[in-house]
Amino acid sequence: MDRIEDLRKRREKIEAGGGPKRVEKQHASGKMTARERITALLDPNSFVELDAFVEHRCTNFGMESMEAPGEGVVTGYGTIDNRLVYVYAQDFTVVGGSLGEMHAKKIWKVLDLAMEMGAPVIGLNDSGGARIQEGVNALAGYANIFQRNVMCSGVIPQISAIFGPCAGGAVYSPALTDFIIMKKGSSNMFLTGPKVVKTVTGEDVTQEQLGGATMHTTKSGVAQFAVETEEEGIQLIRQLLSYMPQNNMEDTPMVVCTDQINRLEDSLNEIIPDNPNKPYDMAEVIRAIVDNGEYLESAADFAKNIITCFARFNGQSVGIIANQPKYMAGVLDINASRKAARFVRFCDAFNIPLVTLVDVPGFLPGTTQEYGGVITHGAKLLFAYCEATVPKITVTLRKAYGGAYIVMSSKHIRGDINYAWPTAEIAVMGASGAVEVLHAKELAAFESAEEKAKFVAEKEQEYNDKFSNPYNAARYGYIDDVIEPRNTRFRIIRALQSLATKRLQNPPKKHSNIPL
Repeated sequence: MDRIEDLRKRREKIEAGGGPKRVEKQHASGKMTARERITALLDPNSFVELDAFVEHRCTNFGMESMEAPGEGVVTGYGTIDNRLVYVYAQDFTVVGGSLGEMHAKKIWKVLDLAMEMGAPVIGLNDSGGARIQEGVNALAGYANIFQRNVMCSGVIPQISAIFGPCAGGAVYSPALTDFIIMKKGSSNMFLTGPKVVKTVTGEDVTQEQLGGATMHTTKSGVAQFAVETEEEGIQLIRQLLSYMPQNNMEDTPMVVCTDQINRLEDSLNEIIPDNPNKPYDMAEVIRAIVDNGEYLESAADFAKNIITCFARFNGQSVGIIANQPKYMAGVLDINASRKAARFVRFCDAFNIPLVTLVDVPGFLPGTTQEYGGVITHGAKLLFAYCEATVPKITVTLRKAYGGAYIVMSSKHIRGDINYAWPTAEIAVMGASGAVEVLHAKELAAFESAEEKAKFVAEKEQEYNDKFSNPYNAARYGYIDDVIEPRNTRFRIIRALQSLATKRLQNPPKKHSNIPL
């Protein structure tokens, strides 16, 4: 009995983390403890802890006398909606959640087990970074986590939630995972802190400006989600996971659909403005066609000219990529291309069909784009679509011009079912640009501005009659059918049903060489 009592006391000590004072301080800063986060994330009473009794073996700088219950990280497995998941949560109350050799080994074990069992892994980050006292062993700990993140990539879903500091080399583990969630106000990600930045570059910047949730979800695109509270972040993880399979060998879980499959949405027949330069909200189109008008948008505040989101059609999970005419006329630029490319590759890796809604006037011109490598970044999106073997359904709503037409899952890059609305315009470029190129000599010869304007108007009309419709592309079989907008939901669902048994394999290779 003494030994049982001893076990209980040891466990109580570990479960207390850094002790009442540090737990209180954690709560005072608006943060949950590692165990509270796990309890909120997993189904009730499903958590099984691993390696609770692990201890460090560092003797530098007085570490030999320092106790670190649980080694500053809580690891184990449990269920979310009765699905197996592996989880690790760094404990900021214990040595600032810093990562040492044994802390890292606990995380390695979780990642290795998740791989072997084919189950998603969720990392809840809240750490002061590498444990300085452990020197290179701490760095080796990180490196081995990164190696496992890479091996897990595309095999099992990996989700990272940043609920506190995450700096230096520590940022690379979340960056290697599929999705990053950050909490506003208390989380940050940066390679070097404000003091180092000031010393090296002379810039005055706060932690929030340098690496806060708002910055990373609007400017850098490093994180996909920013949440107000940890509770919201934890619910988001559960929601995000519901659209994903357990691993790359399984399909996404089906959900009972309560929305009519053949629901007609008459508003879609009127949504495209008569003026081709007038915007509309693509989000309205998405809400009109998906199950119950519900979708989960990824990277909603970054590169708003393209929408990437998860939704369902007849209970089946899909990834939607859609140009957004409300922002920058829906053009593709550097940020939109890399945001969409990453999303397409995730969906392809995990057998999630792709639905692409197209209204794109082209790629954004200008020196900023060219100097920033828009060619390479645009090629990433092209590459992702070309490589994807999942079912690909494309609906062209309005503009599909030039290279952007090709890139947005056209028939030529193995689009399976390509529909167009009657309002679709598929051409090399818009009428005004085309007339300038095609009739440059005639335009230069005009002396009267009035006559020139009349000539331009005639030629633009001629060009529009020829290309501002989907039938020219349909003549060649590049569009499978021109559909009435209100039927879009039903047509997509039927297409998905027909593609359920699709089998397509890319040529055997070590790995592809996506432009980076």
